[in-house]
Amino acid sequence: MKPNLKILPVFCLAAFISAPVFAQSAADTFKAKCTMCHGADGLGATPVGKSLKIVSFKDPSVMKSSNAELAAIIKNGKNKMPANKTTLSDAQISALVEYIRTLEK
Repeated sequence: MKPNLKILPVFCLAAFISAPVFAQSAADTFKAKCTMCHGADGLGATPVGKSLKIVSFKDPSVMKSSNAELAAIIKNGKNKMPANKTTLSDAQISALVEYIRTLEK
């Protein structure tokens, strides 16, 4: 049986189009769940962030943390930050980590 190569471009296009949607989803999740404390820029300069003494995503301690460490913090919480293991999937947490990395720059 000969493979149908005519549908291959359709699959490639679908994968290409879905990638920005996934990144947008992480930005939407960050906006909905994180900006109140961390701020849209990740600096933690919000009233809540200042009162909780939230560390900026640009802080060297955050920047040198591994993706697994950041994912564990998002999943399990840390200090006053609540755990998100019941509200976010592993895929959403991974996407958030990648989004946070963009805010470090």
